[in-house]
Amino acid sequence: MDNFVVSARKYRPSTFASVVGQGHITRTLKNAIQTGQLPQAFLFCGPRGVGKTTCARILAKTINCEHLTAEGEACNECESCRTFNSGASMNIFELDAASNNSVDDIRQLVDQVQYPPTAGRYKVYIIDEVHMLSAAAFNAFLKTLEEPPAYAKFILATTEKHKIIPTILSRCQVFDFKRIENSDIVEHLRYVAKSEGVQFEEGALEVIARKAEGGMRDALSTFDQLVNFTQGNLTLSGVLENLNELDSEYYFRLVAQMRSANLGGALLLTNEVLRKGFGGQHFLTGLCEHLRNLLVSLDPQTLQLIDGGDATRQRYGQQAQACGLPMLLAWIGIAGDYEFRFREAANKNLFIEMCMMKMVQAAMPAAQG
Repeated sequence: MDNFVVSARKYRPSTFASVVGQGHITRTLKNAIQTGQLPQAFLFCGPRGVGKTTCARILAKTINCEHLTAEGEACNECESCRTFNSGASMNIFELDAASNNSVDDIRQLVDQVQYPPTAGRYKVYIIDEVHMLSAAAFNAFLKTLEEPPAYAKFILATTEKHKIIPTILSRCQVFDFKRIENSDIVEHLRYVAKSEGVQFEEGALEVIARKAEGGMRDALSTFDQLVNFTQGNLTLSGVLENLNELDSEYYFRLVAQMRSANLGGALLLTNEVLRKGFGGQHFLTGLCEHLRNLLVSLDPQTLQLIDGGDATRQRYGQQAQACGLPMLLAWIGIAGDYEFRFREAANKNLFIEMCMMKMVQAAMPAAQG
C-alpha cells in the first residue's frame, strides 16, 4: 500500500509525443526547439488538469537535453535527462505561486537568475498558478522577465489568464491549452486500464470522460476511485451508481415513449428516475442534452460531435431520424423552457409531469398520422 502511486502521476507524460489532446501546443514547442527560436518567457493558459505543468516540465527537460532525437524529443539518456528524471536537476526550479506569492519570494527567484547554470544550457523557472502573485510581486518580476540573461527561461502557468496583468502578458509568448476531447480521454483511460489489468466496459470509460469535462487529471482521479469501488471491474452500472449519473438509456426510452404519444409510459419512466434519487433539475438538464444530441445527429456531417463510440452515435442517429426535425425542435423548446423555470416551481414533481404532458401533446399529431 505504501508503494501505491495515483494514475495521474504514474502515467504522467514524459515526452511531447505522449501528451494527450494538445497537439497544437506540442508541435509548436518542438518546432521552436528544433529551429532554436525559443522565447525568453512562455505563458501556458487553460483549464485545470489539461497538461500545462506537464508540458512545462517536458519543455524544461528537452531544451537542456544534450542529444535530441530526430523528432525533437529528449533522449532520456544523457546526464541532463537522467538528473531531471531522478528529480535531481539543478537547472529546473519550480515555484507554486499559490503559496509563494509575496514580493520576497519573487526577489529570491530574481537573485537566483543572476547565476549561470553550472551544467547544461538553460536555467528554467516554472511558476505555477502565476495569477496568484501579488501586485508587488508582479512588479518586482517585470524587469527580469523583460531582459533576462540568455541562459534563463521562464514558463508561467495559469488557469485564469484574465488575471494576468497586461505588462506580463506582453512579455510572454502565450500558449492556450484546450479541454481534452472525450474520445482522447477514453483512449488514454483504455491504455491505463489495460496496463493495470483492470477489466472495463467501454461505456464506463465514456461516463468517466464526460464527468471529467475535458480534464485528464480529473478523469484519472475518478478512474482510481472507481477501480477501488468496483474492485478492478469497471462496469457501466457500477460507474453510474458511484458517480450518481443517470444512464442515457432512460432518455432513449423516454423519447421512444413520447414519440408514440404514450403519456402513461413517459410518466412512469419519469417517476422511476425521480424515485432513484435524481433531482428534477438534473433530470431536465440531461433531457435537454439528449435532445440536443438528437438534433446534432440528424446530419451525418455533425454526428461526429456526439461524445462516444460508433455504436452510441449510430443509436442517436437512428432515434433522431425516427423523430424528425420539427418534433425535436418542439421538444427542445418545451424542455428548455421547463428547465429554465424549474427553480420557481412550488411543486417540483408536478412541474416535471407537466413538461412530459406538453411534450407528449406535441408528438400526438405525428403519432396519429
